[in-house]
Amino acid sequence: MAAMSSPATVYPAPHGSTARRLEWAFLPPNLRAWFERKCGSPVVEAISQNSGFTPGFASVLVCEDGSRHFAKAASVKAQRLFADSYREEARKLAALPASVPAPRLLHLLDDDWVALVIEHVEARLPKRPWDLADLGATLDTLEVVADELTPPPAHLELDSAVDDFAAMLDGWSKVREELDLSHADEAEALARRYAEVVDGDTVVHTDVRSDNVLIRPDGRALLCDWNWPVRGCDWFDSFAALIGPRGEGADVDAVMASRRLLKDVPPDDVDTVLALFVGYFLGQSVLPVPPTSPHIRDHQRWQGEVCWAWLAERRGWPRSDVAGCS
Repeated sequence: MAAMSSPATVYPAPHGSTARRLEWAFLPPNLRAWFERKCGSPVVEAISQNSGFTPGFASVLVCEDGSRHFAKAASVKAQRLFADSYREEARKLAALPASVPAPRLLHLLDDDWVALVIEHVEARLPKRPWDLADLGATLDTLEVVADELTPPPAHLELDSAVDDFAAMLDGWSKVREELDLSHADEAEALARRYAEVVDGDTVVHTDVRSDNVLIRPDGRALLCDWNWPVRGCDWFDSFAALIGPRGEGADVDAVMASRRLLKDVPPDDVDTVLALFVGYFLGQSVLPVPPTSPHIRDHQRWQGEVCWAWLAERRGWPRSDVAGCS
């Protein structure tokens, strides 16, 4: 794989500690009892998984019989957005073929709480800064996902990427108000041709980042958190997976040249997706910080700056323009 050669920047959020989550002890007794019934044994320890940016309950449940289970839950009344997200994740997981490298859904509760029991997998998160072996394993898995989910399963209804990504363009108005980017006109024009680039007939995960990937002891990767996939082009996830590694110094252009789904993507199509990301991430980054996710804006700002620097380099824009959003 490629050497680490791009200028690295410091990721501003604490790896593995970005979420403020509900803890086991604060779940309603009847919900804890449901989990124990489905796990088949009393829970003796709940290990909160504090990566990600949502406040829902997400823990590895260690049971008296030694078994482990991954559990998620959100209150329909108090956390409706996240309960809806978990409900959608359960629907998508249930529809995935067994050939897709992802943990399997075991049990679902949809009542006052939406709760999931998901297969526990012995695995770790990718190393940060990104390790090239972990990146390769992630891209291998994304190629399998694209192969297995083109076309999407017949019973899995999905929005199109064209429709779903339209709202990402709205971020450009915030970018213009808040940030001084001298090539904003050209970048926004690129972003606005996104529909002809992202359309396709593949299930696209849309949220590939280090906290949604698990690396197994044998080095293979699994893809988690199937909350909001769409139907789009087969290379989108593989490209999105490169944003974090690029920010941490990976030579992702060389990586792209070596990957089956990326090596033949037209350069202007790559730049269009980068411009779409710039508008979305930088536009989100200037919004107020939600109390349930204190690190989300730092994360979005960093990703937006990484995409802007990458886009400016690819387009040959002066280095001073890259600094305009810092």
